[in-house]
Amino acid sequence: MGFFDKIKKAFMNEKETKPADMEIDETLEESTSEAADQEQPQQPQQEEAEPVVEKELEAEAESEAVDEPQPITDEIPQEETIEPEVVEEIQEEIVVQEKYEKGLEKTRKTFGQRLNELFANFRSVDEDFFEELEETLIGADVGFDTAIKITESLRQEVKLRNAKKPAVIQNTIIEKMVDLYEAEGVEENNALNIQTDGLTVMLFVGVNGVGKTTSIGKLAHEFKQEGKKVLMAAADTFRAGAIDQLVVWGERAGVEVVRGNAGGDPAAVVFDAVERAKTENADILLVDTAGRLQNKVNLMKELEKIKRVIQREIPDAPHEVLLVVDATTGQNAMSQAKQFKETTDVTGLVLTKLDGTAKGGIVLAIRNELHLPVKLVGLGEGINDLEPFDANDFAVGLFKGLLKEED
Repeated sequence: MGFFDKIKKAFMNEKETKPADMEIDETLEESTSEAADQEQPQQPQQEEAEPVVEKELEAEAESEAVDEPQPITDEIPQEETIEPEVVEEIQEEIVVQEKYEKGLEKTRKTFGQRLNELFANFRSVDEDFFEELEETLIGADVGFDTAIKITESLRQEVKLRNAKKPAVIQNTIIEKMVDLYEAEGVEENNALNIQTDGLTVMLFVGVNGVGKTTSIGKLAHEFKQEGKKVLMAAADTFRAGAIDQLVVWGERAGVEVVRGNAGGDPAAVVFDAVERAKTENADILLVDTAGRLQNKVNLMKELEKIKRVIQREIPDAPHEVLLVVDATTGQNAMSQAKQFKETTDVTGLVLTKLDGTAKGGIVLAIRNELHLPVKLVGLGEGINDLEPFDANDFAVGLFKGLLKEED
């Protein structure tokens, strides 16, 4: 069963869950009442029985005492108790799924509206329909190349199926999006590269205003909650207020911040942070950097210098170079990602403010056109609302409710 089939089955089976449970409950009630009715007449029969019969029954009972079966309660295997840790893990998964559904609500509604408008304007699937579909997908920020791929694939599928009904075509559009999304991520690793032995160093890059410092603070809080020793380095010495902002987040998360003077050398701050992290046996070091994308040459030199300082002490670091982009900017986020990818070795993306935009389709564009894994997503404004990216939860959150029942 493919990824799309699993999503479709999950959607279509939602309505069947409650009636099935009710039927089971009713069956149990009927069987219980029947059992009670059968037990009631047994007592008077035993009281009215002939003395001879009673003696025969007692004799039979004595002779079969050795082979007497165990009580029914012993024959029925006891139900396995679920460990509290497992229950807690399941509850956490449900909470995360709900965050994805809520966070992608605006994108889902907008995409659904676009599809409804598309089918309202066309009674037949012709070339004009496909051209309008391309415009619809591009408008949903899935990316130009992705929109072309989906449309071309849909053309072939419609011919093979001879599909004409709107419900079939809409489901096929979503199926093609999911298939393409899954195919591009076969060898993709969405997990953060956390070292099991020694210090993990993560470098955060991105233009000003995308939520970079906020994401670092939230991630520091998450690691701290997991019991890890965390440090943050305020290496964005260029932007006024960046150091103070990180210090505030450090106080919220209960994590110390290594900092220098505003306008100072970012590499010197990083050197101090690495030395302190090693001395204190820290598990995680999160490094905030400047985001002067308008001056690529200086930015590249600065990042290269920071990397050299880190690698002098830890040869295989930094273990992650995470580019933070704002989902609300749509195609501008794509442009930033392309430029930073050219400037430095980005290992993954942090997509912020996904809950505040109708442009969540940008995840498809980033995955299919830039081949960069999205590793973290911001699904709310709270300190606990930065979540590891989960492809399944994302697909369900993006397409849930849009699948149609086919006649």
